Amino acid sequence: MRDFSPAFRSELEDLMTWRRDVRRFRTDPVDEALLARCLDAFSFAPSVGLSEPWRILRVTSNAARAKALDNYKTANAAALSQQSEDKQDSYAQLKLSGMQEAPVQLAIFCDEHTTKGHGLGAASMPEMRRYSVVSAITLFWLKARAEGLGVGWVSILDADQLCRDLDIDPAWRLVGYLCVGYPEADNAAPELEQLGWEMRAEALNIHEV
Repeated sequence: MRDFSPAFRSELEDLMTWRRDVRRFRTDPVDEALLARCLDAFSFAPSVGLSEPWRILRVTSNAARAKALDNYKTANAAALSQQSEDKQDSYAQLKLSGMQEAPVQLAIFCDEHTTKGHGLGAASMPEMRRYSVVSAITLFWLKARAEGLGVGWVSILDADQLCRDLDIDPAWRLVGYLCVGYPEADNAAPELEQLGWEMRAEALNIHEV
């Protein structure tokens, strides 16, 4: 087994601490070679049955980005209306997407019907394919942070509508819409925590059976 040094383990913990969900981006372009190195992290991710079900769509055209942004705005307005009265003002002040500034935008899908892996491990739990995609996104996120980039995961979306708007293969299901670029500032604490929306738990709640 590989023996990692205490210094490496400490830096790994720092990397996870500083990972953060970024919503405030600079508009500086991201070097293509740098982006490619970060995307290579997908190939190191675990996947059920070695199915590698992730499918990556780079959203570059003005038309596609406009459709995605309109989708977010509609979903966000609906989410605002569902907040309790005492939370609506706070919610309205939150910046929950970097879609207008982020130079790189990626829609990450799961191929629900991939034949790679021959169904191993997914027959009884087909959702494992999507979990595999989430694992790959996490590795990409950490690699991007290590390279000085920030990533923001936009979840306030109508996934089915976005798939229709982007003319996606019906076998693909949206897992994450990612904004990628250089963050305006680095923060160790989540922005929602800084703004008092919610606080992290002080300890893990571990149960036993």
